Amino acid sequence: MPLDLITAIARHAEGRPSANALGDRREWLDYATLAGRIAAARATLDRLGLEAGDRVVLWAGKDTQTVVWLLAMLAGDIVPAPAHPGLRTEQVAHQLRQCGAKGLLVDRPRLAQWQPDRNAEGAWHWLAAASPDAPLTVDPPVQKSPLPRADRQDARPERLAMLFFTSGSTGLPKGVMVSEGNLNTGARIVADYLGLGADDVLAAILPLAFDYGFSQVTTGLLRGAAVYLDDYLLPADLKRPLLRQKATILAGTPGLLIPLARQPWLAEAPALRAVTNSGGSLPVATIRRLRAARPETELFLMYGLTEGFRATYLPPEEVDRHPDSIGYALPQTPIGLVDAAGRLLEPGQTGELVQGGPLVALGYINDPEGSRARFRPPLAGWPHPDDQRVVFSGDRVHMDAQGRLFFAGRLDEQIKVAGFRISPEEIETVALDAPGVEEAVALGLPDPASGNQRLVLHVAPAEADMEALRHHLRIHLAGHQQPAKIQAHAALPRSNNGKLDRLALKEA
Repeated sequence: MPLDLITAIARHAEGRPSANALGDRREWLDYATLAGRIAAARATLDRLGLEAGDRVVLWAGKDTQTVVWLLAMLAGDIVPAPAHPGLRTEQVAHQLRQCGAKGLLVDRPRLAQWQPDRNAEGAWHWLAAASPDAPLTVDPPVQKSPLPRADRQDARPERLAMLFFTSGSTGLPKGVMVSEGNLNTGARIVADYLGLGADDVLAAILPLAFDYGFSQVTTGLLRGAAVYLDDYLLPADLKRPLLRQKATILAGTPGLLIPLARQPWLAEAPALRAVTNSGGSLPVATIRRLRAARPETELFLMYGLTEGFRATYLPPEEVDRHPDSIGYALPQTPIGLVDAAGRLLEPGQTGELVQGGPLVALGYINDPEGSRARFRPPLAGWPHPDDQRVVFSGDRVHMDAQGRLFFAGRLDEQIKVAGFRISPEEIETVALDAPGVEEAVALGLPDPASGNQRLVLHVAPAEADMEALRHHLRIHLAGHQQPAKIQAHAALPRSNNGKLDRLALKEA
């Protein structure tokens, strides 16, 4: 069993107590202070009556205290389910219901959204079973009490450790059950191939509700590095981590890296030694710009899905020769391509990527049907006999004769915008609740500028009030779910069997 993250933090607090551990725009915590805050937060969770195995949705902005709460839950074997801070209250309520949460831990700005008429005091509030009538203010004191050293003789790789909500190809977001083994093994593998050490500073810019975003915390703290938390709206926001905080590692998605590559100041970043990309293919033109601006900075092109954390990465020395590749399978991560009949394919062919190994998640929380569809027993001839389950990615991938992989597109209609996976049905359901909208189809169309897709919403009838519709969407959907374009029709096309004809709309 790999070194447990909480035990690693305790060891760093003992061996390097004054070293920077976790920072944001307001403060830096050294490892001793971080361990003390985790211990204090864990004590508060105990006073709330939370027990090992309880699920808790955490809805908050990204700062040191949010990470402290997440780590305190992991330390107490409580299962955190971080919610993206830009979600609407009904979307958070869905997560609460879906995972059977014991309650909601929320910061003050989001409590105001949950209860707009409440003049709350205190930075944090606990809503038991998401009930608005009994909030408890919980502000863990700053202290340097030792974090209990749990060397985890009872470590269980299959224990449910964390939930990450991700939109599938159909329906509402699903809660991916991430195990203790997934977290620990994933952090170790990524830290190994990035060569992370105590001298590194990781820029944690991506949302903590993404496995890729939270990975910056786990990998960095595992190796005793410093992790700097910040948010990204405009390319200039990246000056703080890259120029002022002298970050050595930056993890991004195409939506972040494409505009960054155009910034003239990028060459001035004094310490940036590695950039990673996941959440979508990075355009070759962007890769060329990054390499020209930072020829000494290593670029890691990666591929993964929340249901399997990471699957592949391309070694930096191959990026210039194969900029369109997603690389090779990670260590301990068997990969296979299968055809429509479920047969394993040979190199040189294209099929659906299937992943096995210790990074494959446990399934979807409280969704046995969805779990059976995506997580299945190994196929005949699977190369790793110890696997109990494999995950079918839904992605078409080509493998060349050297085992190098190339993304070839989605098998379903799922939309990916700026690294966010979006369910068309969720957008359509909200649109159909708007006054005057009778039909709605959400599509993802290629966006060469971003390397992902742009969200286009088709609605009918043409007389529907577009301004009222946009206002409705802003109220009920997160910012990344807002359509780039809304097109009105007299009626939406339908196929011979009466279903909405998505292909006709794509070709229109």
